[in-house]
Amino acid sequence: EVRLVESGADSVQYGGSQRLSCVVFGNSNLANYIAWFRQAPGKEREGVACINSATGVTTYTDSVKGRFTISRDNSKNMVELQMNSLKPEDTAMYYCAGGWISCGFILTDFHFWGQGTQVTVSS
Repeated sequence: EVRLVESGADSVQYGGSQRLSCVVFGNSNLANYIAWFRQAPGKEREGVACINSATGVTTYTDSVKGRFTISRDNSKNMVELQMNSLKPEDTAMYYCAGGWISCGFILTDFHFWGQGTQVTVSS
């Protein structure tokens, strides 16, 4: 069993920065791939960034490339998402997700989900 706990979300102005953290509790071998997804009101949940905790290889969706950075600290079982140059369209509930299949942003590949944390970017 794996439990994911997110923290760090807040309200921020356009162009600002924010860092989200996700701590992995339990059998981390079941959550080798850790991703951040987000869901805005009325929209589908989309993958934002993903990291292979073993190799450090990362994947990003096009809309955040160059602005967001995902990283991991295996000694703390923690994955962080550094978000810079935030835009109002980044406003969403952000979820940390873990799985053992891939970083392909396929929802069903991720078996463990955090409770979500709200990021709000004002213009």
